[in-house]
Amino acid sequence: MKAALLQLNSGDDPSANLPGTMELVAKAASDGAGFVLTPEVTNCVSASRAHQDTVLARQQDDRTLSALRDQAADLGIWLLIGSLALKTDDPDGRFANRSFLIAPDGRIAAWYDKIHMFDVTVSETETYRESAGYRPGTHAVVHQTEFATLGLTICYDVRFPGLYRQLAQAGAQVMTVPSAFSPLTGKAHWETLLRARAIETGSYVLAPAQTGCHAARAGRQRETYGHAMAIGPWGDVLADAGTDVGMIMIDLDMAEVAQARERIPSLRSSNPYDGPR
Repeated sequence: MKAALLQLNSGDDPSANLPGTMELVAKAASDGAGFVLTPEVTNCVSASRAHQDTVLARQQDDRTLSALRDQAADLGIWLLIGSLALKTDDPDGRFANRSFLIAPDGRIAAWYDKIHMFDVTVSETETYRESAGYRPGTHAVVHQTEFATLGLTICYDVRFPGLYRQLAQAGAQVMTVPSAFSPLTGKAHWETLLRARAIETGSYVLAPAQTGCHAARAGRQRETYGHAMAIGPWGDVLADAGTDVGMIMIDLDMAEVAQARERIPSLRSSNPYDGPR
């Protein structure tokens, strides 16, 4: 199976973002990809919760989701919508950061809400409190397709290796990590984290990404690291998108997963132990 990882520069207007996303999805399919992946918050990159409240929709009303489902069906491809920012019915008004796996007939085959919220102080001038606007998910998700078993994650999840070990032990051969990584932490940690998760689990790690300075009609302008990246199950970098909008493509071969796990069988050879004293 040929996979295409998209790199986008989404702004804070979902309607303006959709045509460019669909154009890249169509190009990926025309170039032979049967599995196409978009990055985190494909529909809207925004630092303003008030603005998001005016432009976001609930899942059943979201135009990006509806259009991309139709496109996947028209093209006959598997499509991972890395995530969409969506309104919920939560009493506190927080949004969902939700990843969707779309089957070639356009149905939602699986969905996953980001578990780990990006609540960090990167520097004196760069602070994030994702949990203030988004409520965390509570369930890990694995889904079997005809070409591979997928483990769904999003961005900051990559810093929590236990999640990936559980996904691999549940059968996942390909980990999806759609992201909108900050430039400072991206430069320091992005590639290392992705490679570590691949090495630890003997899995492909596919990480489509947002990149560059994002157009903002309200609130401060966001900037993201780019470098959409595909990592092989032995930990090798198969493709790196750099910082330009576009896509990278790789061939997925589950025999490579089986070989990596046979050479380093750590998923099945962990010994029980007591906690530190």
